[in-house]
Amino acid sequence: MTDNNTPLNETTQIEEKAPSSNTAEAADSEDHQTAQNETVDAGTIPPEADEGDKDTPDQSDTAQANVNPHSFNPETDATADNVLKDPSSILALANKTYSLPAPYVPNDLVEPNVDFPFTEQLPKRLLRQVAASALEELFAAAEADGIELFAISGYRSYDRQEAIFASNVTRYGSEEKANTVSAYPGESEHQTGLAMDVSAASVGNALVEELGEKPEGIWLEENAHRFGFIIRYQKDTQAITEYQYEPWHLRYVGKEPALAMFEQDITLEEYLGVYPPE
Repeated sequence: MTDNNTPLNETTQIEEKAPSSNTAEAADSEDHQTAQNETVDAGTIPPEADEGDKDTPDQSDTAQANVNPHSFNPETDATADNVLKDPSSILALANKTYSLPAPYVPNDLVEPNVDFPFTEQLPKRLLRQVAASALEELFAAAEADGIELFAISGYRSYDRQEAIFASNVTRYGSEEKANTVSAYPGESEHQTGLAMDVSAASVGNALVEELGEKPEGIWLEENAHRFGFIIRYQKDTQAITEYQYEPWHLRYVGKEPALAMFEQDITLEEYLGVYPPE
């Protein structure tokens, strides 16, 4: 266990030590990569269906009916180059269309008091304060239910993501192929300080799809929203998120949005109204 919410700034002089091959330090994956690919080191929205219309709406109609209070407007919320104007928003949308400013570093990064499978004091232990507190509550509730979780990788700077991506370009031979397993710099949710990859001993603390079939992954699927988190990249949503299923990737969005997305079974893109595209 770590000291509760110990502030650590990205500029803190922390030497990132090479991970041991037999620990989950190898699982310092970028947002979209399993552990074996590691090479370097943003009130419930109630349905407002017309009571006079009993036809069952399709998913996109349902999403559009519920996203208006938090809808994302590219003309006002992003620059002409699709860079977010407010990267500190709890609902900041970082994906293959919208990116975070390269210099952005959250100013409230702290270390959550949860279990990590490594001892090194690395920036990936960090989350923004609100997400760190929520993660502590989630881990405590999981433990009360007999579920043991480990935090693997949280905050990641633009520069670090750049190094990870460059390594994967070398490994896979092209940027296009590298982008299937890792995010371009600026497009990683980890830079927001609101995302934490988690795993369990049942899968060797690796970041693998099999986690979703284990009791720990099932518990996360059923309970993460109670603490303001979503499973950011769900099954069968690759056409929307452009990333494969990642049962390990928790993104903090706040309790009300998380509950709305859970109940409606929609992605962050759908909740914010950017999918389907107009």
